[in-house]
Amino acid sequence: MTQRHKFRKSMNRAAGPAIAVMVVLAMIGYIIFGPTGLYAWGDYGQSVEKKRVILSELAKKQSELQNRVNLLDRRSVDPDLAEEYVREKLGAYHQDEYIIPMEPTAKP
Repeated sequence: MTQRHKFRKSMNRAAGPAIAVMVVLAMIGYIIFGPTGLYAWGDYGQSVEKKRVILSELAKKQSELQNRVNLLDRRSVDPDLAEEYVREKLGAYHQDEYIIPMEPTAKP
C-alpha cells in the first residue's frame, strides 16, 4: 500500500468517531449554554421573584376591588361609598362645597 492510501484509510476510520465527538460536544454546549441550560437557571430565579412581586401587587388590588364590590352590593349599599360614586359620575355637589381635584399618587 502506498502512503497516500494508508492516510486515506486512517482518515476514513477516524471520521465516524470524530463526528460522534463533535455531536457530544454540541450537546454538552447546549446543556450548559442553551435556553434551558445551567446558565439560564440564575435568570429564572430573578424572573420568578419579579413575578411574585407583581402577583402580590395584583392580589392586593384584587382584594381592594372585591371590598368595593362588597360595599356596592344591592342588598346593603354603603351610603358614603354610594354618595362618593354618584358625585364622581354625575358631578353633583352643593353650592357651598369646594371640590379640590387631586392627582393619584404615582408609584415609584
